Parts: sequence; C-alpha cells; structure tokens
Amino acid sequence: MNDQHVAPEPRFRVRARHTDTTVTVYQAYHPRIGGPAVRTGRFPADWKRDRMTWIKPSFLWMMYRCGWGTKEGQETVLAVEIRRDGFEWALRNACLSHHVPALHGDRASWRRRLREAPARVQWDPERDLRLDALPHRSLQLGLAGVAAARYADEWITGVEDVTPLAAEIHALVRTGDLERAAALLPEERPYPLADEVLAHLRA
Repeated sequence: MNDQHVAPEPRFRVRARHTDTTVTVYQAYHPRIGGPAVRTGRFPADWKRDRMTWIKPSFLWMMYRCGWGTKEGQETVLAVEIRRDGFEWALRNACLSHHVPALHGDRASWRRRLREAPARVQWDPERDLRLDALPHRSLQLGLAGVAAARYADEWITGVEDVTPLAAEIHALVRTGDLERAAALLPEERPYPLADEVLAHLRA
C-alpha cells in the first residue's frame, strides 16, 4: 500500500477559479444592486464608487460572509469575472490592512502607505463546507478610489448570479450530504503569481 504524503496548504496563497485571462471573485449585494449587475454585466448607477468594495476569490469565504445569501443586504451572490491583469495590478499596489513591522517599519509609515494605496489586503481563515475555519488563509482584496473605478469600468468581463448555487449547496450541507455539496463547489485552483507580487502582502 502506497503512503501518499499530502503537502499542507501554504498559509498564504491565492486560490481561485481562473482562466488564462480572467479570475472569478465573489460579492454579495442587495437585489437592487445585484439584479441590474447580472442583467447588464455592470454595476448600476447607485453602486457606491466612493466606498471601498471587497472582492473575494473564495466561494466558501463569501458564503461565510453572507450566510449563504441569507443576510440582509447580501441576498444576491455574484460571481464576477474580471481581467487577470487588473486583479494583479490591484495586488501589486495593495497594502496590508494591518501593521507588520517586518514589512512596513514603523506604524506611521504603514498608516501613510495604507492611506495612499488604492487597494488593501487582509487574510482571513479559509472556510470548509460547514463554514468552520481552516488553518490556511483566504485573500480578501479591498478596492478604493482608482482601483474601484477600474474594477467597475474596465476589469469586469461577466457577472453571474450564483445565489441558486449557494442555496443548493447550503441545502445539501444542512442534510449532511457533504460529498454532493463538495461536488457542486466552483473549482478553485492555486492562482499563479510571481513571488514578488505577494512578498509585501504576506502577513
């Protein structure tokens, strides 16, 4: 019998559904935002460009955040396909959302960088099907200012309503059928990034 050793998941690694040119991220909105976004492939005029918008490559972390699409104001779960070059530009220009002395030096330098950066990154525990925390981390990417504008106006290539998928998977989890639930999950593979892209973002 072969003893197959499975390497542990790296603590900080981007995993996402992606193609050669696009990457899928998830957001959840009130239907008055999510509905028009799905119909037109763009966010409607009342989408607030002056607020930071957080995008998440992890479907299950989005489910943890929006309660499988049941939380108020997060009833429409969107899979937003965006250009990889935009996603990577945001990562290159992002700042960690918390101070790490080895990366930022003193706290004042980090605060200054955080104010200037058009994007910010935080790493939160990845989630399993029961939405329990896992040892490795999931990327959350916050976009503001020019990054939010580019996201809305330039990077989006498609918007899909995955609320029914969330409900179907949630129903299977609630009945204990984790195997069938797992089979329905979007395939999220390690996303190829040059080491220098994440070097300033590893907490």
